[in-house]
Amino acid sequence: MGHKIKPIVLLTNPVDASGMALLKPHAEVRLAPAVDHATLRREAAAADVVIVRAFLPPDIFDHAPQLIACVRQGAGVDLIPVESATAHGVIVSNVPGVNAQTVAEYCAAQFLLHGRRIGRMDSTLRREGWAVARALADDVPELHGKTVGIVGVGHIGARLAAICHHGLGMRILGYQRRLDRLPAIVESAALDRIFTDSDFIALCCPLTPETRHLVDARRIALMKPAAVLVNVSRGPVVDQAALVAALRERRIGGAGLDVFEQQPLPPGNPLFALDNVVLTPHLAGLSVESMERMSVVAAEDTLRILAGGKPVNFINPEVWPAAQKRRAGIEASTEAMK
Repeated sequence: MGHKIKPIVLLTNPVDASGMALLKPHAEVRLAPAVDHATLRREAAAADVVIVRAFLPPDIFDHAPQLIACVRQGAGVDLIPVESATAHGVIVSNVPGVNAQTVAEYCAAQFLLHGRRIGRMDSTLRREGWAVARALADDVPELHGKTVGIVGVGHIGARLAAICHHGLGMRILGYQRRLDRLPAIVESAALDRIFTDSDFIALCCPLTPETRHLVDARRIALMKPAAVLVNVSRGPVVDQAALVAALRERRIGGAGLDVFEQQPLPPGNPLFALDNVVLTPHLAGLSVESMERMSVVAAEDTLRILAGGKPVNFINPEVWPAAQKRRAGIEASTEAMK
């Protein structure tokens, strides 16, 4: 009587063709036409699994009675209301580490762009000519021997440390909750020391209540006058107003921002008026290779869950008994409708 032949997998955003090739033989794959909350609520109503690359509405599970799992195609699970998922018996998983190389390369590129003044030289050459642009190199330092401070030395931070240390000969300071897990090339440092001693700072930590506005006006004031801050974590890790003030007053050397307190970054935001910040639209983790890896792993985990198994990276493992009951209830309801 019109019941589903295959489970429905909802994509908030497109996945790579390699992931689609895995999903299509086993599931009906639907792409949400938009990622506003009303659309996602409507599209999730019939879904068994949602593969997530956009913020889900806080009440999504009240509108998705058949949903058994949310699989994050990426690492940051702040896109998913995890507590609500657990309360509803919904599995949450993610795909950590697969875009670490891509994000680490982005951070290193920002370091080089700012440290060697490449962007400023390019715009000056176009606007003011050869001699004026060439003069900008008079006091440009090498990155070799400079200090990189990494806040959050997980998959991304560790890969960035390796690139900067082995590739550029830089000294690496690292801060995270478990300092005993730092790679050998990373010297453990208190958070304030990261800001006082570093020439380049990379924020690679997750957004938690403890890390919200971790980089506030006080910590920005600790930075060296030429220091550069790069944020690839989440926008609210930085007090954006305090950073804008420091950049506007040129109290620090510059910033590279891929994430913001409000996304998309609205037109007229004061960051657009600054020439010492390089802005990108939350794409540090996107490359051909990382999209393929994330899509494949997310698809594999989705199929594993649909087959009754546990995901590889289970964010809320305590939900497993409730998830089994929820699945059984959904299956019983489906059978009754046949």
